[in-house]
Amino acid sequence: MKMLHLSKAGTSKVVNNRQVVWSMRFAQLFVLSFSLLTAALYVSLIPQYYKVLVGKCILQGCGNLVPAMPLPANGFSLEQFGLLFVLIDVLFTFVFYMTSAIVLWKGFREPMGLVAVVAMVSFGSTFPSLVMAASEGTGFAHYWFLGISMLSWVSLSLFLLLFPNGKFVPNWSRFVFVLIMIVDVMTLVYEGEMWEKFHIPAIFQLLWYGSSTLILIYSQVYRFRNRATAAERQQTKWVVYGASIGIIGFIGMSALFDPSLNDGTAMTYVYLNGVLNASLTAIPITLMFAVLRQRLWNIDPLVKRTLVYGSLSVCIVLIYTVIVFYLSRVFQTRDHYVASLLATAIVAAAFAPLKEWLQRQINRLMKGRHDDPYAVLLELGNQLIQPQDPDAMLHAVVRTVKDALRIPYTAIYTGIGGQTTLVAAAGSLLYEQHVLPIIHRGKEMGTLHIASRSAGEGFTAEDNKFLDVLLRQAGPIVENWHMTQGMKLLAQDLQESREKLVLAREEERLYIRNNLHDDLAPKLAALALNAATAQIYVEKQPKVAIEMLGDLRKVIRSTVEEIRTLVHDLRPPTLDELGLIGAIQERITLLSKPAVMLAGEKGAEVLDIQLYAPGPLPVLPAAVEVAVYRIATEALVNVVKHTNATSCTVRLELSETGQLQVEIRDNGADFAPLPVHPVAEGKSGIGLVSMRERAAELGGHCNIDRPAGGGTRVLAVIPLS
Repeated sequence: MKMLHLSKAGTSKVVNNRQVVWSMRFAQLFVLSFSLLTAALYVSLIPQYYKVLVGKCILQGCGNLVPAMPLPANGFSLEQFGLLFVLIDVLFTFVFYMTSAIVLWKGFREPMGLVAVVAMVSFGSTFPSLVMAASEGTGFAHYWFLGISMLSWVSLSLFLLLFPNGKFVPNWSRFVFVLIMIVDVMTLVYEGEMWEKFHIPAIFQLLWYGSSTLILIYSQVYRFRNRATAAERQQTKWVVYGASIGIIGFIGMSALFDPSLNDGTAMTYVYLNGVLNASLTAIPITLMFAVLRQRLWNIDPLVKRTLVYGSLSVCIVLIYTVIVFYLSRVFQTRDHYVASLLATAIVAAAFAPLKEWLQRQINRLMKGRHDDPYAVLLELGNQLIQPQDPDAMLHAVVRTVKDALRIPYTAIYTGIGGQTTLVAAAGSLLYEQHVLPIIHRGKEMGTLHIASRSAGEGFTAEDNKFLDVLLRQAGPIVENWHMTQGMKLLAQDLQESREKLVLAREEERLYIRNNLHDDLAPKLAALALNAATAQIYVEKQPKVAIEMLGDLRKVIRSTVEEIRTLVHDLRPPTLDELGLIGAIQERITLLSKPAVMLAGEKGAEVLDIQLYAPGPLPVLPAAVEVAVYRIATEALVNVVKHTNATSCTVRLELSETGQLQVEIRDNGADFAPLPVHPVAEGKSGIGLVSMRERAAELGGHCNIDRPAGGGTRVLAVIPLS
């Protein structure tokens, strides 16, 4: 049964694949047939369009399709103007047909490519006046192109809602497409007069076309910001770029078609038609690049140049027009020769600085101020000279980078206590981030994290140059922050050390007080009582007094021993009697006896301990003597008890920098330096951790490691200054 189920599933999958293949082949055949038939009908109508233009449209007009255009007194003939209009429309359609052919050839197997072909063929055929003016009264051709006119807007809307991955984004946009299709079908049924048929006011027509266009734009923007991949974003940029040029050109040229803004001659309409069609041809060219996804060059430089030269052209035209109008009024001349001459000179002089200014403003609009890093550094310097803490300085740096490059996120990370930590950030991390090292004096002080402006977008050479200059200035700021943090940590450690010293002092005082109060005080009181009692019995019972004095002598000796033990815990007496070197040597002698006994029990070689020390040491502080003695004796006890060493050396040296170095090294192999091993329970044993703490209290350090030759080495370095 299981095999039968798998067989049915495999068969269903094969059937579905075949259906997809056949559906795709049918779509390809339909698009190819539709394109060829439309192109053939279009070509067949070209001669008729020329005849209609020359015979009627240019001089008398053809309704809304072609306005009446009087011929200028001196210029082209009627036939030449007819040929110019035909040539403009044919060239416009030819661009759409050629881009459609390339998309059909290269993207024959891509559904979005087929939708793009239908949209471009339909729009390129029906937007010019050629087909509608020439097919009037022809029957099939007229209704065919009416249907294509409807299909052009439907397919273009479908393309914008599905591009680039073939899915409706957001999901509710599919219902908007259904509504657009219904309106366009109704327009086809009523042959373009649906709004008049139902007496719908013009304001509602404007709202419909405006809102539907805004929804198409919103769909692309939403997809770009929330769903698109890096490649799809580049595709969308190309489509939006071409559509922007086409829409701006269409709106601008349509406004100039107003009779109140032109002289209405045929030559003026030639210019207006030529510019209008040229701006709309940007749509199929950029759409071709986007659909084919071949060599999707970075479009940002192209957009910047378009904005620069478009703005420059508008500014020059406005300057020229205003100057000519003003000077013609001043000189009260009609031929405008003097005014035109002066206006040309002013425009020529203003061209270069105006271009540079526009270039700078557009660069800053799109990429920030990466082209002027020194001005940014000057502003940053003005912020840093204000009284503020290092944290505020780092935040000023990240804000400056974010604002100067117009990026969504900037942050600085640096090492604190062996861990990389975020110390300053600005913005939100939306896209992938890039990590750049902050180096100062050959040392990496931290890293600068910056996010891309959009997904998949890199940084230009100018961006990298700006970042290189700013990173050089950020190094000292991060170093200053490190120094401040180090001072804060040092102050914190100093405070903790003071607290530990106070606690240790009070603990030591409490220990001495308890010993004096609990042990020595009662014994001394008992001694006084026994002495008084003995004094009474001296005369009455001398023998009893002698026995009491003997017991008193024993108690006094025991009390003296306890006082010596208490004093030894405070400071080893051998340090005062023999000095540091002598005390360590005596400790070595005492430890050698149990080492010999342990070796005898184990049948191992006897441990040989040697002391190497310079001549008489200078007068050392009492704390240094105690610390060195405790570290050395604890290390020797660990060697005897916890290693299988046969040789051990204790070396004391005075360095040229005024440091006392104590090294205890053995050839054992079993000692692990992490646990704490006390000398004796409850006594003065300090353990390995206390060895390090005792050296650190005096400004030194104590390291325990395993040298390359084997064994264990304890090295304590204590400054004497």
